Amino acid sequence: KTPIFTIQGYLHTLLDGGINDESINKKFLKSAVKNLTRLETIVEDLELINQLEENPDLLDISTFDLKAVVEEVFNDLNKKAGEKNIELVFKQGADRTFMVKADKHRIQQVFVNLIGNSIKYGNENGITKVSFYDLDELVLTEVSDNGIGINEKDMNHLFDRFYRVDKSRSRKEGGSGLGLSIVKNIVEAHNQKITVRSTYGKGSTFGFTLSKA
Repeated sequence: KTPIFTIQGYLHTLLDGGINDESINKKFLKSAVKNLTRLETIVEDLELINQLEENPDLLDISTFDLKAVVEEVFNDLNKKAGEKNIELVFKQGADRTFMVKADKHRIQQVFVNLIGNSIKYGNENGITKVSFYDLDELVLTEVSDNGIGINEKDMNHLFDRFYRVDKSRSRKEGGSGLGLSIVKNIVEAHNQKITVRSTYGKGSTFGFTLSKA
């Protein structure tokens, strides 16, 4: 169900007399507001994707420490990860600092989406690892988890708009369904590529490259 359909359902129920029922009126209004917020997120995400597709030059390129950005995202998502006792770490031996040239804010969005997904689809007591690899003029970053993994039939659609691998879990967790599409568009706007490999039931690894500073 779309947010609009859900909002309409709540409002029609309230207009049909539910507004006077104290057992449901506040609950339904809060649910309508929640879905309006989700709808706002979808509109903003679609706008971002369209901007990146139409004008990649909108990127604000600067030089920054890639590892420091990941550390910020770890801090922001640590509480969410803690709810499932998922550990956020750098892979030992692949945790050195690299300076890169990219849009810092957009790359932070990439990490928020990838690490956030690793938590959303991760198993209790799991682990998410971020690693960096030196590829001469490029830096390869990988975000790996030992979560539920991705079924082979879903692999070709992962970056499609509104495509959800686990529809029941996605509805429960919320979100716009555009996260990976945004990731792909941001990476490609930097003239780089994103890859994914996964074993169903064992976990997934998303990787992308950026230019060294």
